[in-house]
Amino acid sequence: MVRSNYIDLAEVNRRVREDPKEFVAECERGYAEQVSAAADMIIENMKKSPVVLLAGPSGSGKTTTAFKLEQELEERGVTTHSVSLDNYFKTVDHRTVPRTPEGDVDLESPLCLDMDLLNEHFGMLARGEMIRIPRYVFSRQIRDPSRSTPLRLKENEIAIFEGIHALNDDLTAPHPEAFKLYVTASGGYWINDEQILTRQQLRLMRRVVRDFNFRGANAAYTLEMWPTVIRGERLYIDPYKTSADDWINSTLAYEVAVMKQFAGKLFAELLGSTIVNEELQSILPALALFSELDPALTPESSLLREFIGGGIFNYG
Repeated sequence: MVRSNYIDLAEVNRRVREDPKEFVAECERGYAEQVSAAADMIIENMKKSPVVLLAGPSGSGKTTTAFKLEQELEERGVTTHSVSLDNYFKTVDHRTVPRTPEGDVDLESPLCLDMDLLNEHFGMLARGEMIRIPRYVFSRQIRDPSRSTPLRLKENEIAIFEGIHALNDDLTAPHPEAFKLYVTASGGYWINDEQILTRQQLRLMRRVVRDFNFRGANAAYTLEMWPTVIRGERLYIDPYKTSADDWINSTLAYEVAVMKQFAGKLFAELLGSTIVNEELQSILPALALFSELDPALTPESSLLREFIGGGIFNYG
């Protein structure tokens, strides 16, 4: 059913109809095995560094993967601290903030991150010193120093820094000993030799559903900003992903059978509107080809819960 980035739609639909519980369990096991293998590699690398850098594009499931790694490492006796790179955003100064060629604020740019502070903190953690993790308030676009969190790594403790720019050379070059992990949704769906849903479209669906459920953004807004997100990935993420020590494919072959019940509705509401979007025109017909799978069969610990809700992890 899954061969590299090839997922056979006919096989997916057959499994959804005939044995949905086992299908879900099988997909979840495949992802869990990748996380477990990454945890083993991280432990081996602890001899060199207590820092893990976890990157991936939007909608790849980075945050859940960080939580899953934390669970795996804790089971192996390693205390783990997950840190979002979003907290290292600089307070926005509209006079100096990076901008796109169109003049819009480029929030995808690594120049929005305080690289100097991050590098300082990585060095301090490696030396066993205490750092104070900043807290970024997105609603005000400022870093609030009064809400920082102290962290000092003791023996047998690590910190996972998760964010889209975690593999940027400005971070990895000064700290080559840190373990580097790249997470992405690598699978696309096919009918024979025709691809009907790309991995990029899969991530877009995840993003649309998550933004609607948890970030107060409708599908129209997410679709409008998506080209800027993709531009940022090409410029700021793709050039560095090959430097990763390990990759995790976060695609769950069953997920579109669940996701269509969330994303399909949000996309359908845009039909007949003034929005003309190539992704919208191709995703909706593709979703119609998938059998539906009861969302209740999605485990509460599943990566998919990062997007549809109802999971055990706190994404706040």
